Amino acid sequence: MVPLPTPATNNAGSTGSGQGVTVTLSDLRRAYGPVLALDGLTLDIAPGEFVALLGPSGCGKTTALRVLAGLEDADSGRVEVGGKDITSVPTSARDMGMVFQAYSLFPHMTARQNVEFGLQLRRIPAARRHARAAEMLDLVGLSDEAERYAHQLSGGQQQRVALARALAIEPQVLLLDEPLSALDAKVRVQLRAEIRRIQLEVGTTTLFVTHDQEEALAVADRVGVMRAGNLEQLAAPQDLYSRPATAFVADFVGLTNRLPALVEGGRAQVLGTSVPLLPGSAQSGTATVLIRPESIAVTSDPAGRATVVTASFLGSTGLLHTVTESGETVVAQIDNDAVATFNPGDKVTLIPRPNPALAVAAE
Repeated sequence: MVPLPTPATNNAGSTGSGQGVTVTLSDLRRAYGPVLALDGLTLDIAPGEFVALLGPSGCGKTTALRVLAGLEDADSGRVEVGGKDITSVPTSARDMGMVFQAYSLFPHMTARQNVEFGLQLRRIPAARRHARAAEMLDLVGLSDEAERYAHQLSGGQQQRVALARALAIEPQVLLLDEPLSALDAKVRVQLRAEIRRIQLEVGTTTLFVTHDQEEALAVADRVGVMRAGNLEQLAAPQDLYSRPATAFVADFVGLTNRLPALVEGGRAQVLGTSVPLLPGSAQSGTATVLIRPESIAVTSDPAGRATVVTASFLGSTGLLHTVTESGETVVAQIDNDAVATFNPGDKVTLIPRPNPALAVAAE
């Protein structure tokens, strides 16, 4: 990596090292009139960690990122980077690279000139700017497009340039705010893998805000699900999906069946089968159990107590929508080559697999 001159330490404690630093958001509160966007949000990010914030519109995820960037002021709380309080430090002195949904490239500049822009503001000598820009464009796979202008690049290429520009200054923290939402589905999948590869290679502490749960689960070390200005759960993607802490997380991340059950002794009787329960579940009595489609086995059975409504082919897998004799809708995941074997009206037996599930008290 082409080294940059070490700048004078600013109020944020920046050294321009480009290495991972700790990020701590402590008890952040931010209101817009009667709307409470952040309600005591606390979040710790480890050096070099990639954390994604996920949640519905209005949950506060973008406000959290903007407060960290210095683009918004919190009403109260602290922002620390590398152990130093930067709550009152202006955006320009926070040493952060930012990539947003809009590519925001300068149309009169080539890809190389766009990547060099932040370096030029920092008065890096021309030779070193050129070398650093070339390195960053190579990192994002655009060396051959260096002299092209924004209108000559695809959306995915423009966003790669924006990422290269953000990384060129060797920021302490990389902030990504819905960077892929303006791209088509295939490009999104390709670019999210590239973002993760680059982040791992560079090692920059990263906060990624998205409304796309598949994106968050695919790229992050940990995913935080936000609701009403605070974190419902922060966990590794697999734990978040398979061990949701609340009904909101279970419902928001992935597909979930909500089925009536009788709970006792850490287990639930659901669809005629006993399944273990996750910590935080209802302890006894009637409850609603949240079960993933892949946790339900399906067998064709003329005497079965559920009826097929639709069978959907989804490429690598399939979904079977059924309704039980008592009227509950149950979605089960099946092999893609099994989709053609089920028809509307077929009788089936549904058997929950012995995977731990979350039970919430019946309303």
